[in-house]
Amino acid sequence: MRGARRVLLLEHGKLVGGLGTKSIDDGGVLVNDAGRIEWVGPMDGLPPDAVKAGQRFDIAGNWILPGFIDCHVHLGNADANRDPLRRATLPASLLTLSVVNSMRNTLFAGVTTVRDLGGVDLGVKMAVEQGIIEGPRMQIAITPISATGGHGDSCYPSGLNLGSRPGVVSGIADGEVECRKRAREVLRAGADVIKVFSTGGVWSPRDQPDDEGLTIPETAAVVDEARRHRNKRVAAHAQGRGGISNAVLAGVSSVEHGYQVDESTVDEMIRRGTYLVPTLTTATTEPDKGAVPAVSYEKKMKWMAIARECLPTALKSGVKVALGTDCGVVEHGRNLTELYRMVEFGLSPMDALLAGTRNAAELLDLGDDIGSLAVGKFGDIVVASCDPIADINRLSDEGNIVMVIKGGVVMKNIIMNRPR
Repeated sequence: MRGARRVLLLEHGKLVGGLGTKSIDDGGVLVNDAGRIEWVGPMDGLPPDAVKAGQRFDIAGNWILPGFIDCHVHLGNADANRDPLRRATLPASLLTLSVVNSMRNTLFAGVTTVRDLGGVDLGVKMAVEQGIIEGPRMQIAITPISATGGHGDSCYPSGLNLGSRPGVVSGIADGEVECRKRAREVLRAGADVIKVFSTGGVWSPRDQPDDEGLTIPETAAVVDEARRHRNKRVAAHAQGRGGISNAVLAGVSSVEHGYQVDESTVDEMIRRGTYLVPTLTTATTEPDKGAVPAVSYEKKMKWMAIARECLPTALKSGVKVALGTDCGVVEHGRNLTELYRMVEFGLSPMDALLAGTRNAAELLDLGDDIGSLAVGKFGDIVVASCDPIADINRLSDEGNIVMVIKGGVVMKNIIMNRPR
């Protein structure tokens, strides 16, 4: 694993601090031995004692950015283990260990923080925090809450239940009382955020993306329970129009996917401050027709078209947008493809960068610690060899992410120069 933290200085880079302000051509960042930013700004303002930094990197010709935040991943869905029937036959230890590569690929792509919305447990998060394995800092949802027969119900007509494994918290709930109890159970298991299924989905066997899931009162009970536990956030998987509206009216913090969101619901989201996490990476990725069930392929193609029709208007409306990819459904490590897709759907490059930094941090209630390069925040920093404003698509190539620093620790360094 990585060594102990030392004072670290990045100097002579082009600084894009994540605040929407003008970039600095000759900038730098100083991180102290506690992993927090001590100074950031133009090099002519560098404090005199910074020359004593334990690690100094001259990164002239490269861009300095805040570490990116992906608000919607499934690290437990490794590429080879996405098929639910295959997953049901594998040892739990193998599924857990497969997370290691997913986290490494995510971190090396420039994502220093993720919100895992179902699939990993508290032990995985603790292993990262204790330095046992390398990965981004994490918020976890443990198990999403679903109505019987909804998107989270993996029980087939034969009675085979692919969602039931020893030690896995059940998310099936019907009625306000059960929903409140399930919320308490996932919080007891270590959830930082609660996820609910407000609609059906593409990959679930017995529903459609425009089927409505939990009702407004059921979802409101979960939102209230989250509020009672340090005002934690609730994320709603919501693809069809009716379920999106229900989730927003019930008071969720974010709409995940939102493929069929309409103008009136967008207006309500703006009024309430509800975030949209559009997961455009998965919304624009066509599955391998021969590798998925025919019914899922048909649903996917239909809802890709709906997303392309509805989401551009929503993104340009002024609603708060945060980056989320649904990686785990698509390949881990492709996270920053989302930035390009956001621009394709109507955001400016700077607004896309803000969606992946400042906005995402605020959604996760971590704005005081991450999301921009500012004094006192964690030294979560990405160095890119490409101009993120002029050609944002190049950030999706992991090879153009030449350094990744998390909490002041250099996790990745493929830049040519070495510390002085």
